[in-house]
Order: sequence, then structure tokens, then C-alpha cells
Amino acid sequence: MKRFFLIAWVLAAFSFAEDVVNAPWTKGEKLSYRLSWGFITAGFADMMTLPQKDGSLEFVSIARNNGAFRSIYPVADTIRTLSKGDKFLPETFKKILNEGSYHSTSKILFDRKGKMAVLSDTVFENSKRDEIRRRVDTTVSINGYEHCIISAFYRVRTMDLSGKKDTYFSAVSGKKRYSLRVIIHGKETVETDLGKFDCIKVEPVLGDDGAFKAAGRLFIWLTDDERRLPVLMTVKIPIGSIRGELVQFRQGL
Repeated sequence: MKRFFLIAWVLAAFSFAEDVVNAPWTKGEKLSYRLSWGFITAGFADMMTLPQKDGSLEFVSIARNNGAFRSIYPVADTIRTLSKGDKFLPETFKKILNEGSYHSTSKILFDRKGKMAVLSDTVFENSKRDEIRRRVDTTVSINGYEHCIISAFYRVRTMDLSGKKDTYFSAVSGKKRYSLRVIIHGKETVETDLGKFDCIKVEPVLGDDGAFKAAGRLFIWLTDDERRLPVLMTVKIPIGSIRGELVQFRQGL
């Protein structure tokens, strides 16, 4: 379950590929997912794009589990990032994790002019977050174009993926800078509860050492149109796979 929540956050990169001319979700969007393990619904996730008065965009990702999963290992995670410009470069990033007895807050402040990202990771003793177990502050050198792990998910949705050519990026995640390879597997037709969609299948691999690949191969199906809706995501785990299926979406909030 925990690995699946990486899906919405993994595409941390900057693309030099040409953009899709129109991206309707920049006017506001809400994507709602059902997270399943086999035939069991394990949880739900929402991804929102919220336009701001100054022209910036706030991206919000919320994931939570339900039923028996919640009673055994409760999960309630939230990520917020504020981005500006047509490349959706983030200015701030904040991730709040509540997973079982683990509670943490991670922040990133991007200093483009100084070419650095200031990262702060705090782990708390309890869900009240009134006692700190440990805190680590890190400064990472950047070239000025890196994304956080949610803003670039939307950046990739503006790319021209029709060429079926692997794309390479630079990324900031955790306490370091990574390389990211996005493998373009080609076009496929996907059927969900919302209907049939012509899609482009992509697979992100994080790190030269295959760090993300070790956690399970991740596949994302984006609709082959200007919306680039991520209608389906799957990640393989040792005991099967986790499936995230788009069950509802709204654009132009």
C-alpha cells in the first residue's frame, strides 16, 4: 500500500521536450482514484490542481486507506506544492505522512537564483506532532530546473510522448538529486469503469542504481489527447500488484 502512494509523487523531473499546445487541467482539476490490491479496495487518492490569483498553481495530493487496512495500518498522507511559470517549476514543497506509527513532515524550498534546494525532514514521536524524534536539514545543489515529486507529474502531462523515445531528467527527492528515466512503451487501449481510453504507457525508473525499480516496476497510462489523463497506474510488489484506477475527474474548477 505504502509503495503505491509513490505513484503520484515519483515523476520528479524537468523536460526539454516540446509541450502539448493545450493543457486544460491548468484551469483547475480534481482526479479521484480507487486503490486496489487484487479484488480488495485498499484506499483512495485525490490529486488536485488549484489555480491561484497571482497565476501560480497549487498541486495537492491526498492518499488514505480504508476498512480493515485502516484498522491495521492507517494511512493519511498529504502533499502540497506551489509552482509558477509554464514549466510548473515549484517554489515550495510540503509532504505530511501519517503511516501507522510513523509521522513525518518534509519540506523543500527551491532557490533558483542560488541554485540550491533546502530540504528539511522531521520525524515525530506521535500523531500530535508535539515531540520531535529527529530532524535532518540538507542543502542540495541544483541547476535551476529541477521539480519536486508532484509538480513534475503535471509537467510530464504536457510532454509530446508520441515519439516512443525514452526521456531522461534530473530530479530532487528525499535528501539528494536523482536522475530519472521515463520509458515510453507505446500506445495501448485501456478499459476502466469510466470507459475505454486510447493511452500512452510510460514507466519511470528513478536513479542510476535502479532505486525505484527495486521497489517495484511502476506503469502509468496517460490518455492520448490534450488532457493526458492518468487513467490507470500499477506498481508490482512481492505479493501481487497495486492498481490505481481513475474513478472520477473534473476539470475547470
